[in-house]
Amino acid sequence: MPQDLYSVEQVAELLGLHVKTVRHYVRDGRLKAVRIGKQYRITRADLEALTGQSAAALDRAPVRRQRHIEVSSVIDIDAVSKESAYRITTMLTASVGGRSADDARVRIDTIYDEERARLKIIISGSMETTQALLRAIEMLAGN
Repeated sequence: MPQDLYSVEQVAELLGLHVKTVRHYVRDGRLKAVRIGKQYRITRADLEALTGQSAAALDRAPVRRQRHIEVSSVIDIDAVSKESAYRITTMLTASVGGRSADDARVRIDTIYDEERARLKIIISGSMETTQALLRAIEMLAGN
């Protein structure tokens, strides 16, 4: 059940504003508030009038975020034939094709410079996936 009176701090949290901004709204008359002692209290109706939506819609649980670490790696392989570059690229692409939903952000880009016989591989993904791909590259490149 939504509460009937909100503090300036609660309104700031609900609206994603700084406390000073909410106080400024109160002083300017943009947001009606009642002063109780040294603190302002804002009614649900006044909060709804300011935002144009119900306070219940604003009074939702905070979004829980999980930390995600992503790694970017650039690998250059010299003296590699076009066929070997194609084989390495195919194997890497196939290995991430069956990845889990947890690592849906993995990305592999490859560029082969035929004139220099150089394969450049760019990997962006989780630490675990990147580590596994680096091991695979080491095995496929024959080092």
